[in-house]
Amino acid sequence: MFHQLSNPGAQALTLTIDGQRVTASPGETVASVLLRQDSPVARSTPVHGNPRAPYCMMGVCFDCLATVDGVASTQTCLVTVRDGMAVERQHGKRSITA
Repeated sequence: MFHQLSNPGAQALTLTIDGQRVTASPGETVASVLLRQDSPVARSTPVHGNPRAPYCMMGVCFDCLATVDGVASTQTCLVTVRDGMAVERQHGKRSITA
């Protein structure tokens, strides 16, 4: 559905989404990288398990929540990619460890 615009001088960054290596450009958000994947889903809803993908891209709707570097319920549209970042799609409600 979405594709990355060409930026010939940009240094490619590598991150993982659910253990799969993905490339990104500096300055991109995690949500924009998720939208380029075969499955753009970031999370599933806690009650019915419905898939949700990034929508508003400005931190209002919370459909882009995912686990980023071990932090659950992170708004991926507000997080800029970093080299080596680990992203996991969030299924259901986040687990809280005491």
